[in-house]
Amino acid sequence: MFTGIVEELGEVTAVETLDDASRFRVRGPLVTRGAKHGDSIAVNGVCLTVVEQEGEEFTADVMAETLKRSCLGALTAGSRVNLERPMVADGRFGGHIVQGHVDGTGTIVARTPSDHWEVVEISLPAGLARYVVEKGSITVDGVSLTVVEAGTEHFTVSLIPTTLALTTLGHKEPGDPVNLEVDVIAKYVERLLGTPGAAR
Repeated sequence: MFTGIVEELGEVTAVETLDDASRFRVRGPLVTRGAKHGDSIAVNGVCLTVVEQEGEEFTADVMAETLKRSCLGALTAGSRVNLERPMVADGRFGGHIVQGHVDGTGTIVARTPSDHWEVVEISLPAGLARYVVEKGSITVDGVSLTVVEAGTEHFTVSLIPTTLALTTLGHKEPGDPVNLEVDVIAKYVERLLGTPGAAR
């Protein structure tokens, strides 16, 4: 489990395209410290398994389902990525419950800067709109954020200077895709209540 508090801004150093998957090599000096085969690391909000680790880089395989549901397939060598290790049992819970299981993708629609923060509007797939509420939590490219406004086709978040400086969200432009993970609690509640269109 993750909390959506990005630990470092890493870099994709290589992408190998396979028949039904891709293999990524990612540089992240902090998250690779002590990492070993089988460990989990979230890359732009997607939980990936470390296959190999050497120096400040790790390799992870990304299956077709993950490529289809997320925007990892758009990454190339040189792409910057948000990296986070799983939360340890006695760690500080800084964000919200994040599984690293991306529900879908959105697109940066607009950015409105101000003196101390920036409001970002992001498109919202129709199937996810019912899980997004004003002042609720959502994960965007692995970053735990609070929803400012929630519509049926979009939502907005406010980004503080730290988020702008230390995550990919400070560099995304209108038209760029982002990974979205909604609050898993909302999906479980829907399923338990037997609501039409209940979560998978």
